[in-house]
Amino acid sequence: MDYITYQSRLSYIVELLEKEAVVTPVGMSEKYECSTKTINRMIAHLRESGYNIKWCRKRKSYCLSV
Repeated sequence: MDYITYQSRLSYIVELLEKEAVVTPVGMSEKYECSTKTINRMIAHLRESGYNIKWCRKRKSYCLSV
């Protein structure tokens, strides 16, 4: 995956998190046709970039924490 594609996917994940849409590793991996491990690495990258992303047990998806 090239840098531009990676950055656009990261931006899309952030957009989904801000809209409080359901963001699961399985769902995103199916959408992007990649592994769940790749999605988890992308989430880790966003966390390192300063986003406070948590796993919501109730919704069973990632969400932004305040």
